[in-house]
Amino acid sequence: MEIILKKKPKSVTLIEGFPGFGLVGTIATEFLIDHLETEQIGKIAFEEVPALVAIHDGKVVEPMGIFHSKKYNITLLHAVSATQGFEWELAKRSLRIATELTAKEIISLEGVGSASLPGQEKVFYFASDRKNAERFKAGGISPLTEGIIIGVTGALLLHSDSIPFSCVFAETHANMPDSKAAAAVIEVLDKYLDLKVNTKPLLERAVKFEEKLRDIMLKSQQTAEASDKKRMSYVG
Repeated sequence: MEIILKKKPKSVTLIEGFPGFGLVGTIATEFLIDHLETEQIGKIAFEEVPALVAIHDGKVVEPMGIFHSKKYNITLLHAVSATQGFEWELAKRSLRIATELTAKEIISLEGVGSASLPGQEKVFYFASDRKNAERFKAGGISPLTEGIIIGVTGALLLHSDSIPFSCVFAETHANMPDSKAAAAVIEVLDKYLDLKVNTKPLLERAVKFEEKLRDIMLKSQQTAEASDKKRMSYVG
């Protein structure tokens, strides 16, 4: 696994969106890549995942791309590849990127399972820094007081002691891509970071990206199954 950075802006806000429940982080960072007029400044490259590349809006979607918005000094880690089995290593790489870019805060975007009725899903926050927690609270967001966090975000929570760490969690009912939950996360970030986001057109774009993600997930699963069958044929 290798970090490739063509540029190294400093004092950034680092926002990460790895595939998780509802693919909320992946869709939300895709929102931000479009809205914040970012440029790709790098990627996380590793050969342990299937060789699968997506095309979206006529452009190649990096399995794990690093993007930067000069206007807002925000760096985005955007991932569409599955991360199972690599969570600890990806968390270490994310922290290394944060250190190299002297990040003043890491913000993780996640989906969590919901017991709420459809249409009544909520958004929660977690913040290791008291001042950042007050900013979320001022935006009318409730803290996450009970829950189990897994994946890259869970690993980051345990190892980001030296950098303020925040998380925005959106409730979702499905394990399939949920663009509405992602839009709810963006609305929270809009208030927290003053991004001036209009979520309506972004939500329309997200629905298209959601469909593309469904195709990616299906093809990734088919690739993995074909690879397993190939290995079994050697054994048999």
